[in-house]
Amino acid sequence: MMSATKSLWHASQQVRHFPSLNHNLSVDVAIVGGGVSGLTAAVLLAAAGRRVAVIERDRIGSGETGYTTSHLTEAVDGRYQTIVKAFGEEAARLVAQSSREAIDTIERFANELPVDCGFERMTGYLYTEREADLEWVAKELDTARLAGCDVQWTDMVPLPFPTHGGIVWPRQARVHPLAYLYGLAHAASDRGALIYEGTKAVDVQDGEPCTVKTERHEVRATDVFVATNVPVNNRFLLHTKIAAYRSYVLAAETEGVDLPGLFWDTDDPYHYTRTQGFAGRTYLLVGGEDHRTGQESNTDERYERLTRYTHQRFGDVPVRYRWSGQIIEPVDGLPYIGRNAASTHVYVATGYSGNGMTFGTLGGQMVTDLICGVASPYEHIYDATRVTPIASAVHYVTENVVFPVHLLKDRLTKLDTEDRALDELRPGEGAVFASDAGKVAVCRDHSGRFHTMSAVCTHLACDVKWNTAEQTWDCPCHGSRFSATGKVVNGPAVTDLKPVPIYEIQATKR
Repeated sequence: MMSATKSLWHASQQVRHFPSLNHNLSVDVAIVGGGVSGLTAAVLLAAAGRRVAVIERDRIGSGETGYTTSHLTEAVDGRYQTIVKAFGEEAARLVAQSSREAIDTIERFANELPVDCGFERMTGYLYTEREADLEWVAKELDTARLAGCDVQWTDMVPLPFPTHGGIVWPRQARVHPLAYLYGLAHAASDRGALIYEGTKAVDVQDGEPCTVKTERHEVRATDVFVATNVPVNNRFLLHTKIAAYRSYVLAAETEGVDLPGLFWDTDDPYHYTRTQGFAGRTYLLVGGEDHRTGQESNTDERYERLTRYTHQRFGDVPVRYRWSGQIIEPVDGLPYIGRNAASTHVYVATGYSGNGMTFGTLGGQMVTDLICGVASPYEHIYDATRVTPIASAVHYVTENVVFPVHLLKDRLTKLDTEDRALDELRPGEGAVFASDAGKVAVCRDHSGRFHTMSAVCTHLACDVKWNTAEQTWDCPCHGSRFSATGKVVNGPAVTDLKPVPIYEIQATKR
């Protein structure tokens, strides 16, 4: 098994650089985050005559858009029978309709963009390998029809292994996500939007005007759209309604076999599969093995399980790329899009589950409408301030018990694993050690050098955990992630882990 992680998209797309912000700035709309939500909104707002600035912490495409598998579908992860039960039939129809409109928007942009992003309409299949799941799949078919989806049953799912049938979803789609994203960036820039990379937002303040503070400068704006994977401006309230999960992907080279569709099974967590052409080769993309962020240290094992799954069903295809992405799950099954709680001019969009490209596009569209004063039929369904006690009570308790349990454990318990000397860490390993300065996260890079920093997440003070495959420190409470040297990789944290001198560490592993 290869040791490095890199997405097929990053390996196959040329990158354009944008400058960093080097001065204070005043605009109509400030967008925090250069992913599909932020850049969709930037294109639409600039076309509507707004002065727009997009600030991206790292590079355009360095966030979660570069780690998706880019299934564009109305077969939403929340599943229609769950949505109908929680929100009603009309809500389910709006979810399906908004998803179709988002795919249509991607298609329209793809045809207009100055780059070839490989947009293609595909048939989708929600299938099962287990006879015991047939009743559930049949109910999903009936409920999807109630929601207005043009779906039908098939006994013959076009996969090279046995299934018990499934649901056919016509006119779904696939696209190269980074090619599409860079096309959006070009289009936004051509329409007058200002794009700044290497510019980290550290604070967002509602007001007239609003203020986005970066590490060195500030952006004043009439409206702000926080379009990061998770909002960096809302420290607690919204984060109790979402949970971060890691999902794993393999890209295996095949001999010209191009699957005729997008495929999702009924496992829990489910597997998702499609193919992608690149440089005259065809790659089989297989994803799955999800788990709560920060709950697993030996993440290499997840890739090994996914490899076994792939080889058992598609043969001994050689794996060329592997990567993982951060999926944000809402407690009631639908994204949160709209005004931030207790705000007048600050907007957020998050909780896309595994439908990031589709719901991300919808998020950009809806926030654009809200800023421009255009009524949206979907506002109340995706309202970011909604509380749905009936729909989300069980999931709310399940997801949020993690935070207090980890916080209490991190604050009150003694070191609870085997003793281990610092110099016993092998290259690529990390652990938490006791120190006179508190708990210290220590990792040893592949050159043998040690990196030492506080183990306390800078979001809400849970202890981070080492992720072997990604070589990152992950927080089990709200999904913040940090590089091996402590730099923020994923929010909601905006501040890096505090460096700790190595001489303060006692040789006791947590």
